[in-house]
Parts: sequence; C-alpha cells; structure tokens
Amino acid sequence: MIDSATLLTYVAIVVGFVFIPGPATLLTVARATSSGTRVGIATGAGIALGDVIHTIMAIVGISAIIATSAFLFSLIKYLGAGYLVYLGIRAILEKAPLSLGGKTKPITAKRALQQAVIAEVLNPKTALFFLAFLPQFVRPENGSPLLQLSILGILFVLLGFMSTLIVAISAGKMGQFLQRNPAVLKWQGKFVGGIYCALGVRLAFQER
Repeated sequence: MIDSATLLTYVAIVVGFVFIPGPATLLTVARATSSGTRVGIATGAGIALGDVIHTIMAIVGISAIIATSAFLFSLIKYLGAGYLVYLGIRAILEKAPLSLGGKTKPITAKRALQQAVIAEVLNPKTALFFLAFLPQFVRPENGSPLLQLSILGILFVLLGFMSTLIVAISAGKMGQFLQRNPAVLKWQGKFVGGIYCALGVRLAFQER
C-alpha cells in the first residue's frame, strides 16, 4: 500500500495540475457553454474515461511503446489533431438559430462523452505524461507496482473529473446567461469551433 507521505505529495501535485487551465478545461468550457451543464459534465466524464485508458496503457506498457516509436507517436498525434480540427470545422459550419426561439439540435451528452474519450485517447502527450509521471511515486517497499500504479491512476482520474465537473457547472451557468443574447447565439458555434481547431493545431505541433 502507498505510504501516506507519498500519497499526500502526489495528491497535492495532481490537484495543482488538474486545476490549471488546459485542453481538458477548454473542451469542457466549450461544450458546457454551447450545449449546457449536462453536456459539459459528460465531456468531463469522457476525458476521465480517456485517462482511465491511459492509466491501463501505462500499466501494461503500451505507453512505453508509443514513447519509443517516433512513427506511432506522430501517427496518434496527427489522428488526434485531425479529429479535433474536424469537430471544430463542424461546429463553425453549423447554422446558428436566427432567434432565441430557433430550432437547433444540440449535441447529446452521450455524443459529447464519446467525442471527449476519443480526443483524450488520441493525445499521445497524455500517454507520455502518465508513463513519466505515475512511476515517480511508485516505491518497491510499498508492495505491488501494478497496484500502486492503479491507485495513482484512479486518484488522478477522480481529481481530474472533479475539476472538470466544477468547470462544467460554472460554464453551464455562464452559457445560460450568454444564450439570452441573440448575438451570442450567432457566434457561439464559431467560438466553440475555434477552440477545437486551436487545440488540434496545438496538438499537431507538439513534440515528444
């Protein structure tokens, strides 16, 4: 079992990390402001599920393979970047309602969750982060390394989801306020799409 000193140090670092605005925060804000709190929470849950997959990848060694293969790293990176840009272009081209009473089809929570999982899994930087970060807190004297990695990964996922949950609720309320303005409705899709495209471009230019 992980000793309390190591655990407290780990939690303190992770709390500081997950509450710093980053891609996960921006994705959650974009979805919550455009489609509501429920969709924002679903996006956060999708990111958390993606991080669960990255934890498993780190434990079984897949992340190590990605880290040592320039081809695999680039392939996953460009797939992830392309997917984000695709989502962004769709949001930009989607027609906005002409009035507050206009009929639109907002994204469902299920669809938002699926998109967030794919976007998070296709981020090789996250895979490398789990591979490099989690093992630093594994101690041989604390028992099974696999068990320790699992506990550390689960803690990261829970703390990360807590941060996106807070962001989703706050952004959802902001979205309700902004949507009372027809001008906001007109440009909201372009704003959300711009965030997705920017994240995609950022990912495409990231190095290992």
